[in-house]
Amino acid sequence: MRFVCLLIAFTCAAAMPASGQTTSPGAPAQSPGAGKKVDLELCLAVDGSGSIQEDEFAFQRLSYAQAVSDPQVVDIMTGGYEGAIAIALMEWGGPDSMNPIVDWTLIDSAASARAFADAVVAAPRKAFGWNSISNAIAFCQQWMEGNGFDGFRKVIDVSGDAGQRGGLPLPFARELAVDAGIVINGLALHYRSGGLTGPGGMALVEHFRRDVIGGTGAFAIAVEEEDQFADALIRKLILEIASAE
Repeated sequence: MRFVCLLIAFTCAAAMPASGQTTSPGAPAQSPGAGKKVDLELCLAVDGSGSIQEDEFAFQRLSYAQAVSDPQVVDIMTGGYEGAIAIALMEWGGPDSMNPIVDWTLIDSAASARAFADAVVAAPRKAFGWNSISNAIAFCQQWMEGNGFDGFRKVIDVSGDAGQRGGLPLPFARELAVDAGIVINGLALHYRSGGLTGPGGMALVEHFRRDVIGGTGAFAIAVEEEDQFADALIRKLILEIASAE
């Protein structure tokens, strides 16, 4: 287990931004939380791999921006005991392509949610390669542990259109995150390839439920049609954030 921990630390460190860099305008690269208590630390781990075409990628970015700034979602984000959550978004591809897109941000108002959404849309595409869900989980865990926030609950939210391919063994990455008190949820995009993109042609959502998600109350949702994506994101965010209150 110690070897696995060291391997994850090395893999994630190689993908993290160097000291002094920022991943969104004005956001510090390290420990943006400065000990701030929040109801939830939420890492959005978004599929940016080679299977995502440019038009789908743009639609995906806009959908995340719409979901995070949705009034229902903002009300829940700011309605908990601490009145705020911390949120960040990364995009993953192959094992060597783990990319922070918008750094950890305190959401305590509609304005801060809108600023986060604008940063999501404005950021350039960075991910390349194919579907290392395990490295995405490991990356998010390390990124979360160094963000400086003190969250009552911690969640990694993985979305993707295909199953695990390459990188760390998925069971190890999941086990380490769950053992650290992190819940892993999943959003399976079934509108590509009929949803049969899990191992051996199994339904992707079943792969997520069997192999990806973990922790108390973990769940995975399937999106069957592209025009359902934004609504599914909103529903998923509401479920994730409400369970932290």
